[in-house]
Order: sequence, then structure tokens, then C-alpha cells
Amino acid sequence: MNIGEELINYETVSLEEVNTWFKVASIEDFPENGGACAVYRGLQIAIFNFSRRNEWYATQNLCPHKQQMILARGIIGSQKNEPKVACPYHKKAFSLKSGKNLNGNECDLATYPVKVESGYVYVGFKE
Repeated sequence: MNIGEELINYETVSLEEVNTWFKVASIEDFPENGGACAVYRGLQIAIFNFSRRNEWYATQNLCPHKQQMILARGIIGSQKNEPKVACPYHKKAFSLKSGKNLNGNECDLATYPVKVESGYVYVGFKE
């Protein structure tokens, strides 16, 4: 399977759809105001500790434009109070809440719920 075909494996999961919480790592394993990558059942997931906002987010790690596993290394910030990640390759920005491409192009990201409990970060999936 090539990376382009891999895009179809990523699908947004709402909090209501979660039936599996995957324990990723301790909160200390994540950089402040940055991201890290975890693998769940072959999917690379970018998890972001947006400490300036006291918020956590998770998206696919696969950039839909450059087809590279790179988004965990993206630049996070805000655009009109919308938390976003910018791909380090081409600087296209995506909402960390909805996955929407903030540049208006058709490629969006899959997003996943995140919770922090007892010092650990969990990402929600539907099986």
C-alpha cells in the first residue's frame, strides 16, 4: 500500500463514537506546545500538547498534500482563536478541532478525541 492509498484508512472519530481509549504515554513524554507521534493498529496519530491553551488534540500524522508522515512535527498556533497545526513542508494550516483545511482546499485531516487521566494521555478510537 502506498501512502496515497493510506489516506482512506484515516477517519474522524467523534467523542460519542469512541469505544476504545488507547493509552499513548505519560504527559511528560510530550513536548509543551508541540506534538509527538503514536501508532495505533498501523495508523500514525499526531498528538498535540497545546499547553498555552491547556488543550490536547489528535489528528492523523499523514499530510494529505505531501503524503508524508510529518504533522506531529508541525507548528501549532491559533488562527482567529481556532487552534491549528501548520505542515512543516508547505505551511498549509489545519484546525486541530475539526481537521478542516484552513487554507480552503479540499483536503482535511481526521481528528480523534483526547483525554488525560492520572498523568496519562489517551486517544479515542472506534473499533
